Amino acid sequence: MKQLMRKIIIKIREGYLQEICRETAWMYQYAKKYWLSICFYIFAGVFGTLMGLGSGVASKYLIDAVTGVKKDKILIFALLIVCMTVAGILSNAVISRISARINVVIQNEIQADIFGKIIHTEWKELGEFRSGDLLNRLSNDAVQVASSVIGWIPNSITKLVQFIGAFAIICYYDPVMAGIALLSAPVTVLFSRKFMHRMRTYNNEMREMTSSLMSFQDDTFQNVQTVKALDLTGVFEEKLQSLQKRYKEKLLDYNKFTVYTSSFMSAVGTGVSYICFGWSVYRLWSGYITTGTLLMFFQMANSLSSSFSSLIQIVPAAINAATCAGRLMAVSELEKERYLDMDQVEEIRKDERKEIAIRLKNINISYKTGKDIIHRGDFAAEAGEITAIIGPSGEGKTTLIRVLLGLLYPTEGSAELCNGSKKSVRLSAGTRSFLSYVPQGNTIFAGTVAENMRMIKKDATDEEIREALQTACAYEFVKKLPNELETVLGEKGSGLSEGQAQRLAIARALLKDAPVLILDEATSALDIETEERVLRNIMNKDNGRTCIVTTHRPSVLSVSDHIYEIKSTKLKQLK
Repeated sequence: MKQLMRKIIIKIREGYLQEICRETAWMYQYAKKYWLSICFYIFAGVFGTLMGLGSGVASKYLIDAVTGVKKDKILIFALLIVCMTVAGILSNAVISRISARINVVIQNEIQADIFGKIIHTEWKELGEFRSGDLLNRLSNDAVQVASSVIGWIPNSITKLVQFIGAFAIICYYDPVMAGIALLSAPVTVLFSRKFMHRMRTYNNEMREMTSSLMSFQDDTFQNVQTVKALDLTGVFEEKLQSLQKRYKEKLLDYNKFTVYTSSFMSAVGTGVSYICFGWSVYRLWSGYITTGTLLMFFQMANSLSSSFSSLIQIVPAAINAATCAGRLMAVSELEKERYLDMDQVEEIRKDERKEIAIRLKNINISYKTGKDIIHRGDFAAEAGEITAIIGPSGEGKTTLIRVLLGLLYPTEGSAELCNGSKKSVRLSAGTRSFLSYVPQGNTIFAGTVAENMRMIKKDATDEEIREALQTACAYEFVKKLPNELETVLGEKGSGLSEGQAQRLAIARALLKDAPVLILDEATSALDIETEERVLRNIMNKDNGRTCIVTTHRPSVLSVSDHIYEIKSTKLKQLK
């Protein structure tokens, strides 16, 4: 006993209990607005339980009446059993309906909430999570939490009522029988303590393994062309089998534990049932109880045992839900994006002077490692000009773009957006609305051409879309597609060449009509002639636009007004 208390105290000191309480409180914040429905759910559950217990008692009197004790009451008891059974069925139907409605609403609410928090989390914070892990938390963990919110407390109350009711009925007719029926309780509690500890460890391990599998599969399908092209199908099949093997080992290890535990508990329960049966037969043989009472004892003993087991099983189920809640909390509590100086942002947005410039002064940029990517650098991109950023791969061009987009912040120096009225504001998530951005790689989504374009401006007319496509030299191939703007594209623009996908992405960015356009190697798949046409079209359409381009291509430099180079952490102006 002392050892058990010592373990409990250690767990409390380690914050185990506080952690579960915090996770539970987080889960039930989503249930507050549905408390009335949950109360009705509890009432219906308790009502159905009482009807079941009442039906068991009525069955005793019906059997006694049939066997000759009170033959004139047969019809009354039969009708009573039918009414109670129907009432129980109806209450279960109501419970099922309410449970399904609240469950799906809370599940959607949790998923929408977590999805929103992921979307608004600082970019570098999300780098610690693989996409498959985030998907697993957003889908599987959210489902577990939602089902527990509606099922945990109501089921606890319902099963507790069933347990107390069955015990009271048995105790009323035979106190000794009630004591015998509870013989398995201490053993169940003892094993459940060990089971709960293993359950929490198992949940964490299995969910991590599931996340690893989902991440691997997501990575594979996202890069299936590369996997095929490099003849790596066998390598990836072997890696999947390795992950599945580890998953199987974990699962079978836990399964072995549960089989041993459940078998032992089943043996204990069966032994108690035999003792109850023997005692009941003895009491019937001695003339202390009737046949109806004997059968009622069996019903109530089963009800008592099942409700007690359910109460015990609710605890590991709750721990499972708390584990899932903890995984969701880990994502929801990540640092959020910073929207700085929003009053000044609004002033610039309302200002008639739309020319926007970006200026960085004496900035240091680094990631969590602390090593500077750019050290003491200055940069300026003015309205009406094309500013190019060059440098070897991996030297920091894309990192600089992330600062401009408010995804990353300088550790020193200033990074500001200015307008023609000389109003300035710090670069952050709040200034992103002034920017259009075309990243490296294929960024086309599954759907029609029009749907891809309207992602950036949902009320854009077909004419506006065509104009943006023409500026990006994309309409020349779009108009040849089977259904023009309504042509359905596959994932990552399947059906388009890399050059076509790039032009479509540029057109989408132009449709936003933002004063600053950032092209991060966005013309790399275009031929030199098309590239020059696109850039000249962009600047001719709006000669007040600020255009920032990262590139390796000399052809872009020939049309650039200014050129900056990043090399060996130095950012310097070449032109």
